[in-house]
Amino acid sequence: MKTWIRLLLAIAMVSLAGCGGPTNDGQRLTGGNDLDSGGTIGISVQTLTNPFFKVIADTVTEEAAQHGYEVLIRDAQQKIENQKDQVDEFIVKEVDAIILCPRDTKAIGPVIRTANDAGIPVFTVDTVCEDPKAKVTFHVGTDNVQGGHVAGKAMIDSLGAAGGKIALLDFKRVDSCLDRVKGFTAEIDKYNETAANKIKIAIQLNCNGDKEHGMSAAREAMQAHSDLVGMFAINDPGALGARAAVEAEGKEDEIVIVGFDGQPEAKEAIRDGKLFDSPAQFPDKMAVEVVAAIVRYFDGEEIEPHMLIKTTPYRKEDAINDPNLSNAAAVEETTE
Repeated sequence: MKTWIRLLLAIAMVSLAGCGGPTNDGQRLTGGNDLDSGGTIGISVQTLTNPFFKVIADTVTEEAAQHGYEVLIRDAQQKIENQKDQVDEFIVKEVDAIILCPRDTKAIGPVIRTANDAGIPVFTVDTVCEDPKAKVTFHVGTDNVQGGHVAGKAMIDSLGAAGGKIALLDFKRVDSCLDRVKGFTAEIDKYNETAANKIKIAIQLNCNGDKEHGMSAAREAMQAHSDLVGMFAINDPGALGARAAVEAEGKEDEIVIVGFDGQPEAKEAIRDGKLFDSPAQFPDKMAVEVVAAIVRYFDGEEIEPHMLIKTTPYRKEDAINDPNLSNAAAVEETTE
């Protein structure tokens, strides 16, 4: 065989060996082990206007950079249709891995299956995919049932022995919010078994997880039940919207509000006495864990498919002692 032919064959073999082709299970081997590989991760979050999801996106970017990955961040703007388009974009761009915070736990299934067919592993954060035919390599989220119990205990503590009617502001399209309601109602039911004055969930409305809908839901709840003494919203934007509605009605001294997330704005509201508690999630920890799972996956290590992180209460005492908050308002209040 002529020397130049041998040379061409050698070059062809090297080129084939260097391609990130599919393995036997359809997954690609690009990016994971080599820090100079220039691997890419695509992440689509529900909305970047919610600080919770912005922390996830920013922390994923920082962590992934330490392992040689570029991160493409996309904002679904609270629309599952946008999220589907973004996953399609990631597939076209042949990213190495996809991270999703699904806007709709059922509707996200088909596009995840499309990523599965393309051989791109999918990782979910905060909310799961409920399509049994869609393969998710790893999920990390909050133990939302446990967090709901924490929120329920907060409502019980805030009302003391008086009991009374409360409103529940939910968001049924997302599994994490359903779990929070499950834990919350279980804690209230347990309390009511022995309490002389029961806590009654008088009305349950959709707050859509944002301030605007939280405000309108709280307004509707107060119109339906003028004697409400408390509200639980499934996240902080909903709780802060509810607080605005309560203030507009002049009922800030009559209705206690419990949120969920432990976002900076909610922590400030707790410091200022506007919210009672917001069980704190840890989006930064979730982001660190999902990137670690991606790295382990491409290193060929076995990974647990599911990880849950517990919440902790966050009340006024926590806010006053929080070094990350300016506590001027709290100090002024305590010295009056």
